[in-house]
Amino acid sequence: MKGKKNDSRRKFIKNAGMAGTAFFIVPRHVLGQGFIAPSDKLNIAGIGVGGKGQGDIAEFAKSPKVNIVALCDVDDRAAATSRKNFPKANYYKDFREMLQKEAKNFDACNISTPDHTHAVATLAAMQMGKHVYTQKPLTHDIFEARTLAQAAKKYKVVTQMGNQGGSGDGVRRMKELYDAGLIGDIVEAQAWTNRPIWPQGVPKPTGKFEVPKELDWNLWLGTAPKDDYNPGLVPFNWRGWWNYGTGALGDMACHIMDPIYRILPIDYPSSAECSIANQWTGMNQEANNIDSCPVASIIHLEYPRKDKKGTLKVSWYDGGLMPKRPDELQPEEAFGNWDGGVLFIGTKGKLLADCYGANPRLLPLSKNDSAQAVKQTIARVPGSEGGHYLQWVNACIAGYGKGVTSSPFEYAGPFTESILMGNLAIRSALYMDPSVSGWGKSKFTGRKKLLWDAKAMKITNFDEANRFVKRTYREGWSLTL
Repeated sequence: MKGKKNDSRRKFIKNAGMAGTAFFIVPRHVLGQGFIAPSDKLNIAGIGVGGKGQGDIAEFAKSPKVNIVALCDVDDRAAATSRKNFPKANYYKDFREMLQKEAKNFDACNISTPDHTHAVATLAAMQMGKHVYTQKPLTHDIFEARTLAQAAKKYKVVTQMGNQGGSGDGVRRMKELYDAGLIGDIVEAQAWTNRPIWPQGVPKPTGKFEVPKELDWNLWLGTAPKDDYNPGLVPFNWRGWWNYGTGALGDMACHIMDPIYRILPIDYPSSAECSIANQWTGMNQEANNIDSCPVASIIHLEYPRKDKKGTLKVSWYDGGLMPKRPDELQPEEAFGNWDGGVLFIGTKGKLLADCYGANPRLLPLSKNDSAQAVKQTIARVPGSEGGHYLQWVNACIAGYGKGVTSSPFEYAGPFTESILMGNLAIRSALYMDPSVSGWGKSKFTGRKKLLWDAKAMKITNFDEANRFVKRTYREGWSLTL
């Protein structure tokens, strides 16, 4: 049994601990102690360098092997700190212009834009042969995730999604405890978050506002439908609106559900269904769907096991909703942490962890004395959360196929697709029949169990849901391999 489990998840993403070996790559030309030749440095360009992007660029720059050579952001205000920190980097507002003019000056690209721009910016860089690090969720919709996974193979570039917990010690320890058979075969997994901490389930912001001179609103909209500028959307609250973000699920599931997808023998769900909090106040009567993600939701995904041993049930809770506390957990003992958590339910026991898969522990907690006897079998990625960034840097320097990353698009693409299936269920439950309109008369389809054909990328029992598998981009934007 133990040997079979050690073979799961593609040797745990090629025994993910091997990622640590990327830190021992010796520069090709060592001209003196502590000296790294310019040819051995990784030149990085950043697309979206405010907010999270600012932090991402700063993490990469901690490596002595990195030069930050170009910066791009549609908002000069958001970019101010990064520009100050890297004054020698050329600055642009349109990433397409940056990619064209800086093509010969950089090797790799970080993409930390709002969700709706991830795919087009990432693919454009990949098509130029540039390595890419893209924030989570990898994409806004399922078609985009499938496309980027295919692109990584086609263009042979080093890739990483920004779910730092994927390089953490916690998920590796969870894998070791599972492989040791301490909780038996997992039959169900549950994950939850305290998000959203931004507006969701509210009416769309309205009003006429002057666009700030520092912001190129047209570029910010990018692939999204044309709309008036509203300060209620930027720089952060866009996450709660379907045209730009993917809600609490998209924001946090790539962190919290990572141990589930990384450890268990699953790929794509066969079905998805959800329950959502009342959202009548967010209804746009002129549209066929509601503009805002729900206040809270519960999502149930069903996965066929890759080992053909039945199915696995995975449930997600957000907006303050949580699963029932396990009976083995004492009233004063923490159920996850402030950000959320994940629970594995096995035939012989339960395994609990915090957000990012941190602090894994058996339930009841008294069992953890026996867990100490389980030996470490998976090498760790040095550097804590920062190791996720530096792992990618060193893999880029090593070259495609020579280094290892924890969340390459080969893994992150299907994982993101799996998560976004939950949003298909939510949007289907909010769908309004366009043939029936008017206040008090609108016909909502309500909760459905969506059946998913992963190979065809299609919902088979509710065709209206397929409009959310692949968005219609605004004129002038496309995503083509």
